[in-house]
Amino acid sequence: MASSRALLLALAITSLLFVHGVSAKGGADPDLEEDLSFLEEDEDDVDGHGFPESDEAFPEYTGDEADDDEGLDQEDFADSDHDVLPAVDETDVVVLADANFSDFVGKRRHVMVEFYAPWCGHCQALAPEYAAAATALRGEDVALAKVDATEENELAQKYDVQGFPTVLFFVDGVHKDYPGQRTKDAIVTWIKKKIGPGIQNITTVEEAEKILTAENKVVLGFLNSLTGADGQELAGASKLEDDVNFYQTVSPEVAKLFHINPEAKRPSLVLLKKEAEKLSYFDGQFTKTAIVDFIFANKLPLVNTFTRETAPLIFDNPIKKQILLFAVSNDTEKVMPAFQEAAKLFKGKLIFVYVERDNEDVGKPVSDYFGVTGYGPKVLAYTGNEDAKKYMLDGEVTLDSVEKFAEGFLEDKLKPFYKSDPIPETNDGDVKIVVGNNFDEIVLDESKDVLLEITVDTDRTVVAFYKFIKKHAAIPFKLQRPASAVKIEGATDASAPAGGKSASTDVKDEL
Repeated sequence: MASSRALLLALAITSLLFVHGVSAKGGADPDLEEDLSFLEEDEDDVDGHGFPESDEAFPEYTGDEADDDEGLDQEDFADSDHDVLPAVDETDVVVLADANFSDFVGKRRHVMVEFYAPWCGHCQALAPEYAAAATALRGEDVALAKVDATEENELAQKYDVQGFPTVLFFVDGVHKDYPGQRTKDAIVTWIKKKIGPGIQNITTVEEAEKILTAENKVVLGFLNSLTGADGQELAGASKLEDDVNFYQTVSPEVAKLFHINPEAKRPSLVLLKKEAEKLSYFDGQFTKTAIVDFIFANKLPLVNTFTRETAPLIFDNPIKKQILLFAVSNDTEKVMPAFQEAAKLFKGKLIFVYVERDNEDVGKPVSDYFGVTGYGPKVLAYTGNEDAKKYMLDGEVTLDSVEKFAEGFLEDKLKPFYKSDPIPETNDGDVKIVVGNNFDEIVLDESKDVLLEITVDTDRTVVAFYKFIKKHAAIPFKLQRPASAVKIEGATDASAPAGGKSASTDVKDEL
């Protein structure tokens, strides 16, 4: 019923706009002009496309105006201004152009290519990481290169470059997208897996110590043989996991260094991380699929701090449902212990994320995106699926409250949270004010038909639309003039613009 009603609403509004386009040619009604004058914008402030000529005509932007959750990823939080970055040593990065691209890629088995734009902030942030990865991989069977897509338009079109940076990996001339993080370690790890066997042997304690010192996240299989069926399953799993290096050993001494009991039944497997949760032991059937599922469920920290770098890991993870903690850094010590303890209870089911609200890079954009406002720590659940539903925890952040909230989320027992203006204290006029939190009550009320207008305050068609409704309404009505408009007309403040017009025309949304 709700979907059919929504379809009828859309058709009705489309029909009204079509009729208006035909009837608007008639003469103007002085009464209508007077009745709707408070909605009119100064013609001098609007160009031929209906957009204000200067930024001053727009109200101050405070975040996403629409509750649009489609396609969330780390690109949604880019800043428009970027600090000047220090010079980067790109000695080991090859510069490619149309003249040498095909020849260079064609003569090498493995090539990674970054398509970038000089003005792109994400490209600037990637540059030192990419250069460091190129240096680390010097001598390997791979080359790292870059293409200025603003200069090499044909190359960018040929490889369907839609945004910056776009990183492609070529194997024998055939390319695929690089799906990993934009850090040196992630790039190096990913490339080594693609050009190597995928799994490496550890035969001595010295080798083990070097690996444990150098790497932040590793998987070790303790096997009976380095060439048997178990090794093949482990190698197969390594090809499907881009963020973790895989190793295998038959040495009890090496296994002990990796915190595996030397007397343990083989095959055994452990994931080590340099994080609060250091060890995760695999206890499933030793198959490629089961191992990959285990790594996906355990490779992330118990609580993931949201950054540009971690955003892909969070949103591209097979575990889609998330519990997000929004807090300023000063409040973190109070609520993080409980949040981490709750995260332990839902490993493999939910991803727990911390958004530092006073982080200039991501704090405000992410909070605005999810509609988180006010003060104090807030916990929000997010489905991460196409429905992009959100749920807000009421009350204090404690282990008990977060646990019950997460259980309700998994069992689909929570009431959705909508980014919304406050519900009006009075809403008795002929034209009702609809906000997110009263949308269902007013618009989806099956006892009445509803004509819904969705607009923005700088849209000039608002005036024409209300003229049409007033002219053709079966029951005459008069628009209720917003209190702010009345105050504007009678303003005598010295700061008011000459001629009695106010600089603020942002009153349409109050109807």
